[in-house]
Amino acid sequence: MERRLWLVRHGHRLDFAQPEWFNTAPRRYDPPLSIQGQSQAQSLAQNLALQPIDHLFCSPFLRAIQTAAPLGEGLGLQLKVEAGLGEWLNPDWMTATPQLEPWESLYHQYPQIDTRYQARLIPTYPESLAAVLARVATISQQLLADFPGNHLWVGHSITLQGALTALLGQPPIGSFPFATVVGLTQTPRGWLLESPILPQ
Repeated sequence: MERRLWLVRHGHRLDFAQPEWFNTAPRRYDPPLSIQGQSQAQSLAQNLALQPIDHLFCSPFLRAIQTAAPLGEGLGLQLKVEAGLGEWLNPDWMTATPQLEPWESLYHQYPQIDTRYQARLIPTYPESLAAVLARVATISQQLLADFPGNHLWVGHSITLQGALTALLGQPPIGSFPFATVVGLTQTPRGWLLESPILPQ
């Protein structure tokens, strides 16, 4: 039986729409979605609502959770928040380990979060490119081994790059715009890449 995996990059982020937000934000490396990103999240939920998805995993960064929440509602699935799918902790972008939204606040705002799920892999700052790709490869193999059925993962550009490199055996060509969906099918010959669904 064929198995499916959907990879989604989070929607457009607020600090890209309003760069000045970064200067006063209490958690400046954890921006929420912009208005455009919120609209993209709703479109993703509509586009994927009828897919046969059994498990929904997402990065712990707020923009990924906000992208995943409408998907969880549409699919009737809880969000398994997995740190291993999180953003690249790149010292060229971040001066320290990013502070994220407190768990109590996340659980209150997003009741779709599965409070029983424990992240399998916790990244440490700083990360090189080789380290983050190895981290995403590790968590990709672990999630697929531990959870049978079809998956949907919501993360970042590096999540898509790392997972595709690990599963296809070669790095993807090009970059992934916000709200891109990439589908893969597992066959006896291995994972096969479908055409990406680009945001409208």
